[in-house]
Amino acid sequence: MVDQLTPIHAIQGAGLLSAFARTAVRTRGVVTGHSRKGYFIQDPAGSKDPYCSDGIFVYSPRRKAPVGVLLEVTGEVADFTRGDNGRPTTQIKEAAVHVLSEDGPLIEPHWMTAQGLPDDPTLLSRTLNGLEGMLVGIAAGATFAAPSNPFGDYVCLLPGTGGITGSHGGVLVDPDNPGRWLPGFRILDHRRAPRLNVGARLLTSVVGPLAYRSGAFQIVARAGMKVSDSSVVQGRASFGPAPERTSILTLNGFNLDVRLEDPRKVSDPDRDVDDDRGDGRFVLLAKAIVEHAGGPDIVALQEVQDNDGAELSATVDASATWRQLIEDVRRLGGPAYRWADVPPEPDADGGQPGGNIRNGFLYNPARVELRRKTLRRIGAQEPAFAGSRKPLLARFTVLASGAELVVVNVHLASKRHQHSVFAPQDPGHDPQEATRVRQAELIREALGDVRADGQDFYVTGDFNDFEFSPTLAALCGDDCVNLVQTLPHEERFDYNHRGQLQVLMHGVVSAAAHRAGAVEYTILHGNELCGVQPGTLSGKATDHAYVLARIEVGAAGRSAP
Repeated sequence: MVDQLTPIHAIQGAGLLSAFARTAVRTRGVVTGHSRKGYFIQDPAGSKDPYCSDGIFVYSPRRKAPVGVLLEVTGEVADFTRGDNGRPTTQIKEAAVHVLSEDGPLIEPHWMTAQGLPDDPTLLSRTLNGLEGMLVGIAAGATFAAPSNPFGDYVCLLPGTGGITGSHGGVLVDPDNPGRWLPGFRILDHRRAPRLNVGARLLTSVVGPLAYRSGAFQIVARAGMKVSDSSVVQGRASFGPAPERTSILTLNGFNLDVRLEDPRKVSDPDRDVDDDRGDGRFVLLAKAIVEHAGGPDIVALQEVQDNDGAELSATVDASATWRQLIEDVRRLGGPAYRWADVPPEPDADGGQPGGNIRNGFLYNPARVELRRKTLRRIGAQEPAFAGSRKPLLARFTVLASGAELVVVNVHLASKRHQHSVFAPQDPGHDPQEATRVRQAELIREALGDVRADGQDFYVTGDFNDFEFSPTLAALCGDDCVNLVQTLPHEERFDYNHRGQLQVLMHGVVSAAAHRAGAVEYTILHGNELCGVQPGTLSGKATDHAYVLARIEVGAAGRSAP
């Protein structure tokens, strides 16, 4: 039995690692909340040090004391870390518990405000570290910056939060602080977790202990909430196919496949089994193509999987996936599309294990003709594209004019391994940025003859990077234009990451085509702002907005002096 009583703030210390790690301690505190694997306690006296927490998590999966009880807990201190560069969190592995009072002292939450959260990432990390494990709250009146998700996660904009507001609500990513943290919470009980859209308003306060998970701080909410929801109308194209112009839709398939996977044949049954056809995602994508984008001449798709989805097999053919989408488009009255892709080698291009993800095209043969012998993947033998999706280059002939358009469909290296802004080493570092820059350089090199000859081209897809990134700078050089930057600032987003609206899908053309007024460009917002019911599958076509361009092929050459 440990005789000495150790205050929580002494266990937590002022840094990330506890000096008490692997030491048996005895401490006391009031229970402030629960998670699935334990509960939180907080010292009612407090240390008065704003950078040293008075709360701590007690690991106890089988036993959870009621909120409000004053406990004395004895156990071993551990610094728990998830991932290679995860931020350690100090916790106690419960060994013995003694109830001191069924009705402990009242713990007042620390109310988060925009003014109380520093912009500087280092100071912010220190501030939140000092609140970790403690009871914190978000007052009524905050606005939701992210839609609800299947896991009961929510992200809020506090009154007074700075930044550029998107056209539909939310806040755009800050180029000077792209990893900015926005406060949020998780409701563990999905029955109390409402579906909501970006722009909804919090009508009741939310309180709970501040925990660290998945690379960010998050409140473990103690109860449900009331919200005033906002409606989001899916954007529709202001332009469609025109005799003299070629329309191109950029659409992320979100690991699309026709197969309901056999759990015995996938890498992870909990993550790799889905029913895209049964859940209606093919129909939703078909609606994006027909109803929202107006049946474009070309559809550049990313994240299309093979015929057996995530099942681990030698299958790489995706013909059944393509045919299902084409069939659903036809049912909605859309064009009789044809499809084109170049299958990857088995498990050579990254993405979901077994899925053999690839880029590909749908095209309307009544409007454009694909020169099939020109269909090729860029960088297949280049180290920068090892284990990564290969860009797909195609040449189309516009039937109305005979002019040619080169389209490159990309899906560059993921940001998934980017370090959290709270990581102990190299916070915010993106280990794949140099890879994406090199990939962009290779795409630009592949278009060298096209650019030199003054031919029309359009590079689009999922770049996994921002419009102000070195990746887009490397691709554009001084003779190309990223059409995203021609949009008003409040329209520059197609993706919502933890409440930050950002651009990951782009459209790049020659500067000459842009000067000639030969290109129109828009982002059809709505899909990325709508929530789903927590505890259920997403119910969305994709997690990106729909991006549409219309190009008058050959106009730049005709207008040249």
